[in-house]
Amino acid sequence: MKTITIPGLTKPVTTLIQGSDYFRPSVYEQVCQVLDRFFAIGGNTIDTAHIYCGGESEVAIGQWMKERNNREDVVILTKGAHHDQNGTRVNHEAISKDLFESLERLGTDYIDLYALHRDDPNVPVNVIIDALNEHIAAGRIKAIGGSNWTFQRLQEANEYAAANGLVGFTFSSPNLSLAKAKEPFWAGCVSADAADCQWHEKYQIPLLSWSSQARGFFTGRFSSNDYSNADLVRVFYSDENWERLRRAEELAKEKGVSTIQIALAYVLNQPFPSCALIGAQNEAELNSCYEGSKIVLTQEEIKWLEDVAISVR
Repeated sequence: MKTITIPGLTKPVTTLIQGSDYFRPSVYEQVCQVLDRFFAIGGNTIDTAHIYCGGESEVAIGQWMKERNNREDVVILTKGAHHDQNGTRVNHEAISKDLFESLERLGTDYIDLYALHRDDPNVPVNVIIDALNEHIAAGRIKAIGGSNWTFQRLQEANEYAAANGLVGFTFSSPNLSLAKAKEPFWAGCVSADAADCQWHEKYQIPLLSWSSQARGFFTGRFSSNDYSNADLVRVFYSDENWERLRRAEELAKEKGVSTIQIALAYVLNQPFPSCALIGAQNEAELNSCYEGSKIVLTQEEIKWLEDVAISVR
């Protein structure tokens, strides 16, 4: 499987990252089947978060790593400092609390990739970078990133870090997909637009995309008159996205692949390092993603897929 490098890590990061927002000890057999197969096809990076399944996702992953005795072969991406019912939690205390709890659940003494799940623009970047660097210095974190951070805040944080001899953000994890979000999935979510992608290209900052396949928009299960999935309708139903779907279908036929594999390839063929967080729940879905990750798209094909203002190819 293809890999990228992220500053701060000695391990490569596979361009497919297995998601775990359904992992629980109660479905541990499925967890093992998915992770064993994911690693068998060359994957090595697992995405989780302090809040996933109330913490049970991290517990299940920790159990699997302990049984397989493979911690050093695994890249763990976990996230903390998500807001709660009382509001935002992007502060020194919350970052430390969530990190230590994640370490305990995962049964490890370090996190490879640690991302702040949300941002709070009211908190100065120096407070956040200083807090994270304490844990980097202690060896508890290898690399830091922002999940659902704007590129402007990432840039501000990195400028502060560079000016003060500290470690800055070396990856970002917003939503990026061929279907363009009309509005945020949830409060505080960030979807990468053209300006975000230009920033990533300029600085070659890796982008690890969640909902990389647009929550099933490209599976063929939905149509413009099917309103059964309210969130999909709210976020992705637009004339522009239906045209992107049509073009993905056309290109898929030309290449002899599936439409959703084209959508995945779109994310993985950007002019900057990129990975796709996938939600595969069985061997068939994993194999589909694996084959899709091998597809090479030219920048002309990428532009044609996304730029629906172009009437002909």
